[in-house]
Amino acid sequence: MDSAILRAGGGLLQRDAVQRFGFIQEHRRTWPVTAMCRVLGVSPSGFYAWRTRPPNQWTQRRGQLHQQIIEVFEKSRSTYGSPRVHAELVARGIPCCQKTVAKIMRREGLQATIRRKFQLTTDSNHTLPVAENLLDRKFAPSRPNQAWVNDIMAIPTTEGWLYLVAVLDLFSRRAVSWSLGNKRTSELVITALKMALAARRPQPGLLHHSDRGSQYACH
Repeated sequence: MDSAILRAGGGLLQRDAVQRFGFIQEHRRTWPVTAMCRVLGVSPSGFYAWRTRPPNQWTQRRGQLHQQIIEVFEKSRSTYGSPRVHAELVARGIPCCQKTVAKIMRREGLQATIRRKFQLTTDSNHTLPVAENLLDRKFAPSRPNQAWVNDIMAIPTTEGWLYLVAVLDLFSRRAVSWSLGNKRTSELVITALKMALAARRPQPGLLHHSDRGSQYACH
């Protein structure tokens, strides 16, 4: 039982008695109060005295700040770190210290998520010849290997951007082939197309549709 209490509230050993009392209050139906007090290093008499004592102004203020920090963080879609959360609170007229905001956010596991900027995959600014749009938004072919579409997708990773070229059969809406690389090159496009041709061996008359990017227009 002691080990279970430590796993659930071990981090509280570095915090003040009020926070430990709060944990005991929350879990008093799970473990005996005396056992939790012993493991967390507080006295049962102190816990019961805390329960009957009305919260002081500082405790109430800290609880309000805690909720306000969570509100600002969630409203930012988890993109704000402690400096921006602090700035937003100050802008709302809520007095607080940035170090306090950072401490509460660390304790609650509120860590900003870095959102990568949109990565443009189509380079239409070129003078290469562009084929006529024969597909003309006719996205419902009557048989396989009648119309394929090809596109480049940018995928963010922890080590940078990767680029996925996929060839899809519009009849089945499934990928015929794909290739992956760390650069948007015509070779990446050609590799995917060659793999699709080798896999399906389509009859003459296949329509291959892509955007007007330079990776497609250069061949």
